[in-house]
Amino acid sequence: MADPGPDSQAMREEIIAVLPRLRRFCRGLTGHAENGDDLMQSTVERALGRAELFEAGTRVDAWMFRIARNLHIDAIRSVGRRGTQVDIDEIAETRGEDGRETVENRSDLAAAQRALQALPEEQRSAFLLVVVEGLSYREAAEVLEVPVGTIMSRLARARARIDAVVGRSQGTGND
Repeated sequence: MADPGPDSQAMREEIIAVLPRLRRFCRGLTGHAENGDDLMQSTVERALGRAELFEAGTRVDAWMFRIARNLHIDAIRSVGRRGTQVDIDEIAETRGEDGRETVENRSDLAAAQRALQALPEEQRSAFLLVVVEGLSYREAAEVLEVPVGTIMSRLARARARIDAVVGRSQGTGND
């Protein structure tokens, strides 16, 4: 590692500036606040530990989003091999249906969140990067390492699925 001085400090400042957006992206990928925060922490650790791999002239946010996405994919693959692990303390806290939660789940926002989580990972990542994070199609394509046309296609399919679940397409009876 050459000069850890000003460049290292500048890198840290850029990473800090990206944290709110990274947190939102990670929570969107995982679907849970706690898991999203864990993913964000792992992403920041990976970025700081491998800062020398960052290519000057590229965007720090895109680099961090790519790290988060790759870590998330690795975690999904790991669960697929090991199965889901549940903390014994969480089992004791499991309860029956909560009436308030049932009513909240009927809202469009809850339906949209469920629809987002039900999307295939590729569509969810494209949707989060473009719609939630405001990246251009080109920027999202760079983060996900796919052509721009693929981003457009994934985004269109994601929007259609979310619209159908939220109920905008409901009533036609021919979905």
